[in-house]
Amino acid sequence: GTLYRHFPTRDALLEAVYRSEVEKLAAAERKFSEAMPPVEALRAWMLLFVDYIAAKQIIAPALNTMVGGPSKLIEGSRSQIRGAIDSLVRRAIKSGDIRSDLEPFDLLRALIGVSHVGSGPDWQQSARRLVEILIAGSRPVKQTASRSAGPEKSQGSRGRAKPR
Repeated sequence: GTLYRHFPTRDALLEAVYRSEVEKLAAAERKFSEAMPPVEALRAWMLLFVDYIAAKQIIAPALNTMVGGPSKLIEGSRSQIRGAIDSLVRRAIKSGDIRSDLEPFDLLRALIGVSHVGSGPDWQQSARRLVEILIAGSRPVKQTASRSAGPEKSQGSRGRAKPR
C-alpha cells in the first residue's frame, strides 16, 4: 500500500530505516558536542547507541534476508559511527574527563558487546547501566598520596615477641 509508493521494495524500505538510524547517530554526535560538556556528550551518545542497537536487533533478521545481504549497507554506516565516537572520545580526552590512553574503538567494541549480551526483556536497561560503568572506568586514574606511598607500614611490634 502506502509504503510502497515511497519504497519500491521491502529491501528499499529496510535500507532507508537503517540509514536513517545511522544518520541520527551521526547528527546526535554534533548536537551533543555543541550542547554538552565532553563527557556528558559521550554518555548521551552511548545511551543513544544502545537504542540504535535495539532498533538494529529488531530489523536484523529482515536485513539478513536482503538480496546480497546487509554487508554493503553496514560497511557504509561503520565509518559514520566510528567517526562519531572518535570525535566524542577525543573531545573528552582533551578536556581531561577521560583517560588519555582510551581508544575510541575499544569503547565502541565494549558498548557493542554490552548491547549484544542479552536478549532478555531487560537487556536495554542493563546496557544503559553498563554505559555508566564504561564511563566510570574511562575516567583518568588519580594517584593519591596514600596510594603512591606504597604498602602501609606495619603497626609496630604488636603481637610479636620482643627481641632479647
